[in-house]
Amino acid sequence: MKSFFIALLAILLYCGSGFAAPNEESETGLELPRMVSLRSSLINARSGPGNRYPIEWVYKQRGAPVEIIAEFELWRKIKDWEGSESWVHKAMLTGRRFVRVVNPGENNIYAKPDMASDVIAKAEDGVIGEIDKCPSKDSMCLIKFDSVRGWMPRSALFGVYADEVIR
Repeated sequence: MKSFFIALLAILLYCGSGFAAPNEESETGLELPRMVSLRSSLINARSGPGNRYPIEWVYKQRGAPVEIIAEFELWRKIKDWEGSESWVHKAMLTGRRFVRVVNPGENNIYAKPDMASDVIAKAEDGVIGEIDKCPSKDSMCLIKFDSVRGWMPRSALFGVYADEVIR
């Protein structure tokens, strides 16, 4: 019986060692948390790190940004734009950086990184765009939405941290 508890404790310690606390290095050596994007338009989100765990829901929006908050072997625990957490296989994620417009309604896309500049287009909430750059810790990022390329305030976006610089 004693050996059973020792084995159980060893298993729990091994399983727990795969999780990194926020702002620490992970198993991969990359910092946690960090932003990535969904690689495919059909990704199973599971309740735990493995195929044996049930599918909680399915992501159907390729390029949607998510935040990796933990790692365990080949699995990544992610948090999406709504705050939902689940596990996906690392092959379903990409380091390409995208954002999702999260402000309700229509959001202005500006010609320059200044809200006083011309509005060149509008983007509704839920639209996905690729980050071109967020050159300084100010409030604007250059985003590509298909054929439209313009500046948007970070406050309207999920997928880039408030103080993150992307060149």
